[in-house]
Amino acid sequence: MTKIYLIGFLIAWATSCNNGNQSSELGPPVMPDRVLNAAFLIVDGVYNSELIAPMDVLQHTIFHNDSGVNVFTVAPSLQAIKTFEGLRILPDYSFNSDSLPVIDILIVPSAEYSMTSDLENTELIDFVKSSGKKALYVMSLCDGAFVLAKAGMLDTYHCTTFPGDIQKFKETFPKLTVHEEVSFVHDTRMITSAGGAKSYDPALYLVQLLYGKKTAEGIGKGLVIDWDLSKVNYVRIQ
Repeated sequence: MTKIYLIGFLIAWATSCNNGNQSSELGPPVMPDRVLNAAFLIVDGVYNSELIAPMDVLQHTIFHNDSGVNVFTVAPSLQAIKTFEGLRILPDYSFNSDSLPVIDILIVPSAEYSMTSDLENTELIDFVKSSGKKALYVMSLCDGAFVLAKAGMLDTYHCTTFPGDIQKFKETFPKLTVHEEVSFVHDTRMITSAGGAKSYDPALYLVQLLYGKKTAEGIGKGLVIDWDLSKVNYVRIQ
C-alpha cells in the first residue's frame, strides 16, 4: 500500500465522521475502491464467539459489495489451533508466511491466555505491533484488548474490554483511557469491544462505516440480527 493511498483513505474516513462521540448515525460511508484484507489472529484457546461473530459479519460483505472484505486467519504456525471450546482450525497463514497478504484490518479475538502467558509471547506481541501499525483498522474483542495494550497499540487511544476484566485492565495498563458499560469504543483506527455476544456490534459498525447502512442492515438480516446503530451503546472519539 502506498503512503498516498493510506492518507487518502484516512481523509475519506475522517469526512464520514459526525459531530457526536456517543451513539449516533454515521455520515457517508468510506466505500473502499478495492478489496480490503482482514486478518483474524488466532492462538490456542481463542474463544469461538470473539472469532466467529466478526468473521461472519466481515465475510458477508462480499455478497453486498464488489470490494467486500477478504477474511483469513493468521497464527504463529500452520499447525492446527484448538479453540477454548474445542474446535480445531487450520490457519490460512503463519506469522512468517511469504504469501501473507497485506493486512488492512487486524482483528484480535480474546483467548484463554490473553491476560497471562500470551502477553509474554514476544513473537505474538511483535506481530501485533508490526502488523497493527500498518493496518487501516485494528479491532479487539473482549480480552484481546490486553494484547493490543501490551503491544503498545492503545497508548494514545480510548478503549474498552470485557466488563468483568475492566478493573484488571486498568490496573495492568494504568495510563490507558478505559470506558465502561459500552459495547465498543472507536478511536480513530482502533476499535475495542466488550466481546461475547456483543462481538457482532463492532463488526457491523465497521461494515456500516465502510460500506454504508444498507449493507450493514443487509448483513444483519442475513444473520437474523435487527441491526440499528442508534440503539447501540458505544463511544466514538474523533
